[in-house]
Amino acid sequence: MRKVLHFSSPRELYVCDAVVIWCFDARFEPGFRKLLKRIGVLQADSIRIAGGAKSLVSPKYESNRLFLIDQLHIAMQLHGAKRVVLMVHSDCGAYGGLAAFGGDLKKEAENHSADLQKAAAYIQSVIPELSLEAYYIDFEGVWQIELQGEQQSNDVAVMPTRVKLA
Repeated sequence: MRKVLHFSSPRELYVCDAVVIWCFDARFEPGFRKLLKRIGVLQADSIRIAGGAKSLVSPKYESNRLFLIDQLHIAMQLHGAKRVVLMVHSDCGAYGGLAAFGGDLKKEAENHSADLQKAAAYIQSVIPELSLEAYYIDFEGVWQIELQGEQQSNDVAVMPTRVKLA
């Protein structure tokens, strides 16, 4: 083994500000990182998976959903996680891109908002002690999803509210 980079890192364990479940599409990373800073998530346990929160609602494989729940439990145990930030974005390949919605931005946003609602409800049903936030990102900004309680029907989509980052 040969050392190729020197750096100093704290040896102490940390408490994470939030577990962040998001897609690995790099187009949205700068805006989302800016949002995380704005909402006080400086120390995140980051879980990146194709489709982000979609994997909790309609995963390609059930093992993806189980993986995410397992990672949440581990973050709680190791880093004291109490907060989860969910993210999905426009033109996501895991959904089939914007083309899957016929190029209709509103239809896509409504779908993703509904999926974020369902993902949050699923986590709450499995790990009720976690607090949840959800965001939808498009090519013009970040939209906060107002999460509803368990009384809301899964058929009701709550439209996102824009979060200003400038």
